[in-house]
Amino acid sequence: MGVLLGLSAALGWGVADYMARFATRRVGAFRALMFMQLVGVLVLTVCIAATGHWARFFPAFRWSIWGWIVVTGVISVFGALALYRSFEIGVLALVSPIAASYPALTVLLSIISGERMTPAHAAGVATVILGVILAALALPSPASALNSTSSRTAAISRSDHRRHMLRGVPWALAAALAFGVNYWILGFRVMPVFGGLASVWVIRLVSFLVLALLARPLRQSAAIPRGSTAWLIFFIGLADTAGFVANNLAFKQEEIAIATVLASLYGVVTLFFAAAFLHERLGRRQWAGVALIFVGVALVSI
Repeated sequence: MGVLLGLSAALGWGVADYMARFATRRVGAFRALMFMQLVGVLVLTVCIAATGHWARFFPAFRWSIWGWIVVTGVISVFGALALYRSFEIGVLALVSPIAASYPALTVLLSIISGERMTPAHAAGVATVILGVILAALALPSPASALNSTSSRTAAISRSDHRRHMLRGVPWALAAALAFGVNYWILGFRVMPVFGGLASVWVIRLVSFLVLALLARPLRQSAAIPRGSTAWLIFFIGLADTAGFVANNLAFKQEEIAIATVLASLYGVVTLFFAAAFLHERLGRRQWAGVALIFVGVALVSI
């Protein structure tokens, strides 16, 4: 059951991230993320209220418990904002697998917390790191530059292409760092006492409030999206929240490392959509880097 939940989380997040690419380019990463969080809060509020047992979803208030989930919500904001920014300016087929490499950090933190690392886990962490480096740095040159009769024109073309490919990579790396820490806290500090729905509800609420408070200082628009963009953000919030609930429920069924790795396969889903519908193409060395990321993820789950 835990494996199925982990894979369900990957599917939900993969679909949400693909749709987020369009929403962020319409209204910006900040605005899309803020209203996606609000959708999650409203949907989960209806679900929890419909049970008629609101109070039983939440543990008794203690700072040691609720403080951790607030920290998780704040880290989640910055991780998701970095992820959405990478979608807004970067190449989806590249930034999504890099962001999905966060299990390497989660596993390392789990080992530091007392869990033992098998040789397969160690090899997986090293493979993921190598894959990230290869995918981010081994940038292909455009065919037009290679076929150009002017070496100066070809050099400019290659330089422009390199800058275009790299634009979203720092944001994707920041997202991976935030998610790696976030899911370690979530698995070890939050989920032992919170339920799947309640934990997501609190994190979504904290995330929305943080973004709403930052909107004015950061000079970001808080206008409610309209028309097709509003529907797009609604479905992003629905898919992303469903993925998050499945991920947290998987933490109850499986070891943290395994559930985290399975959920991180959302990068495969996003990569498939990017290649099939956006026609985003990577070079052979980049594909090798992406392949290493997923091989490493698989090794970590053994």
